[in-house]
Amino acid sequence: MQFRDDRHREHAFNQIVRKYQERLYWHIRKIVISHEDADDVIQNTFIKAFQGLESFREDASLYTWLYRIATNESFSFLKKQKSDLTIPVGETREYLEKALISDPYTNGDEIQMKLQKAIIRLPEKQRIVFNMKYFDELKYEEISDILNTSVGALKASYHHAVKKIKQYLKED
Repeated sequence: MQFRDDRHREHAFNQIVRKYQERLYWHIRKIVISHEDADDVIQNTFIKAFQGLESFREDASLYTWLYRIATNESFSFLKKQKSDLTIPVGETREYLEKALISDPYTNGDEIQMKLQKAIIRLPEKQRIVFNMKYFDELKYEEISDILNTSVGALKASYHHAVKKIKQYLKED
């Protein structure tokens, strides 16, 4: 890969950013909800990726590696928000719902907002798996590599997430 050569590293990395930036942004945005927060997290993601290029072993695809970094950075961001804002353990959902409603960049009709609220109500792992499978259209094997979990566990998480979303949409 070109980024292994010091003379081409920056150019190669700029190509990586251009190729994956939008997909990673939307992946992050579905986790942290807010546009501003997603911008911060994607910057951190690419900083970590650039710093880690030397140690990238290529046993996973570059895309999977970047998704893993983005996912971990998103989790770290939410964890930091919880501690900085002293959000009680069970109230992450309320924080994310407020971010969804107050974000000026969030648009969509009533049905989309209802779906987003249903997704936010999911436990964190189910929410991530649902977003990666449904919106990002990743295969279970790719998600397994990113989240470092079994395909069977992912299928179960996705199944439970879909059931809970359907139930929430019926109730309201």
